[in-house]
Amino acid sequence: MNFFKSDIVRSEMAEIAELQQSVYNNVFKFHLMDREEKISHVNLLEKLLDKQRTIYTRLSLSDAPEAKEMKSRISESASAMGLPSGVDMNVIFGNLAKMLDKMKDQIDRTGSDL
Repeated sequence: MNFFKSDIVRSEMAEIAELQQSVYNNVFKFHLMDREEKISHVNLLEKLLDKQRTIYTRLSLSDAPEAKEMKSRISESASAMGLPSGVDMNVIFGNLAKMLDKMKDQIDRTGSDL
């Protein structure tokens, strides 16, 4: 079966697309948000990150050629954004999760992400 024809994968990909759109729609308004809105936005980012990590794990565990190709494109994109070639994406996901935790802590302490 084609990796991307799986109902589970299609559902996860659709949810990732929706989350990405929600994040993008609000990213430029972040500085105008109150404390609760900022926390909500960071929670949305955490949910998106979790979904991306899950789909990346599925890609990594699959032998399907299209899954291997997608995983390769993700690595190429990461390199194009300045990450070292061959970087472990799970390390990147972990670092992003830590950054989001720090943002929430900062917002909790000050009401701002700065």
